[in-house]
Amino acid sequence: MIMSVFRILFVFLLLFSCTSQKEKQVNIDWNKKKSVELNKVIAAEEAIDIKLYLQRHLDWKMIATGSGLQYYIYEHGEGDSLRVGDIVDIKYLVKTFDDTICYQTASDEVLEVKIDHSQVETGLQEGLKKMCVGDKAKMIIPSHLAHGLTGDFNKIPPLTPILVDVQVVELLNRN
Repeated sequence: MIMSVFRILFVFLLLFSCTSQKEKQVNIDWNKKKSVELNKVIAAEEAIDIKLYLQRHLDWKMIATGSGLQYYIYEHGEGDSLRVGDIVDIKYLVKTFDDTICYQTASDEVLEVKIDHSQVETGLQEGLKKMCVGDKAKMIIPSHLAHGLTGDFNKIPPLTPILVDVQVVELLNRN
């Protein structure tokens, strides 16, 4: 008898608690204006991080673009300027500001990239269009041009600007 009362009480509590959870609704007062404001705050904080990072690398002669990308071509090649649609082979090294290496091409490998038409970061695409075949460059890519709010779900955390050291090895196809 006592066990059946406990069972009934348990079932009643279980049903009541499930019902209460289903009825709860969360109202989030979020809109486009708040998203824009949040993005401005995030960008301002990242800009400070980038500035502090660059203070440790005063020899880098970075050029800033309107999007927030900063790049420095530290070795000039002899080849053609790159443009949208070109297919190139590149070597690269991707690091975070704490010098953690996230990705890099092996010494005997290259990555084939079609300028403005491939899966690499938007910031890298923008930077490649500033380069020529044979150039080597360093790029600081803010998170909104790299992996954004989510990171890459692997090695690059959310809201993380990245440093990319890239070399354009060869122009494979010009469109």
